[in-house]
Amino acid sequence: MSAVLFDFSGTLFRAESAESWLRAALAERDVHLPDAELDETVRALEDVGALPGGAGPRRIPDALAEVWAVRDESAELHRAAFTGLSRLVPLPEPGLYDALYERHMSPAAWTPYPDAAEALGTLRDRGIAVGVVSNIGWDLRPVFREHGLDAYVDTYALSYEHGVQKPDPRLFAVACAQLDTDPRRVVMVGDDRRADAGAAALGCRVHFVDALPVTQRPDALLPVLELV
Repeated sequence: MSAVLFDFSGTLFRAESAESWLRAALAERDVHLPDAELDETVRALEDVGALPGGAGPRRIPDALAEVWAVRDESAELHRAAFTGLSRLVPLPEPGLYDALYERHMSPAAWTPYPDAAEALGTLRDRGIAVGVVSNIGWDLRPVFREHGLDAYVDTYALSYEHGVQKPDPRLFAVACAQLDTDPRRVVMVGDDRRADAGAAALGCRVHFVDALPVTQRPDALLPVLELV
């Protein structure tokens, strides 16, 4: 194998909890909620799947179904989809909906898995190229830089920059072309059994991990080193 491609959310990084997400937005807007109301609002946001990188929606409202299906193809669609979900939950101040969306793009909202640096650093030491292939609507490079992992990544193939989202093989093909490597010599590592499996259509080997909380997944990335 000459290269490894990684998904972002749930694979290399984990989003903060919905409670942390809401508290940060409330602080940003200088809004206070009583504990009981805050807990209820957190549960409601979780139920509608409003946190990008968190649990998905239990049901997509008909009014959002069209935009949800292509949400990762542009920054505008991504924002519309997720702010549309959050607006299903009453919040005490209208500006909170945009504050929530802005918060999730902050490096502080993401934590790398404990073994991410070791896995990426070892690949770099072995001369194995690394790419990040993500369905996303914003530039995640600052997250990698803030957490000290950008130096290990050779290229990023982000859906919103190319107008195509996984499992479409074209997004994986972009990453392979940028790395100048044959897809048959590439491993794709991800947590989404449907989206990340799209790499197999190019001949890539696919390896899955589970999108568990950071404290519950200390070393799931390290077996990837045995594949290369």
